[in-house]
Amino acid sequence: MATVEKIRNGLIEKILAIKNKDFLEALDKLISSSASDLETVELTDEQKIMLEMSEEDIRNGKLISQQAMDRRNIEWLNEK
Repeated sequence: MATVEKIRNGLIEKILAIKNKDFLEALDKLISSSASDLETVELTDEQKIMLEMSEEDIRNGKLISQQAMDRRNIEWLNEK
């Protein structure tokens, strides 16, 4: 797996090669907005309960693969 420094340097190299001003402005906006997304989000009591239930399901092995979930969703959609 790449280190943070390798990823950062790779991104810098790619950014330096970009000549499209609109693309660079959009990238700047994306990076700037994601930095502000690092603010703490306060969860509701209901959300905390749901997260606790999810953690309990994980501990108890009550999991389903993405592939199995996709199959279930397709079956459900075909019933409608």
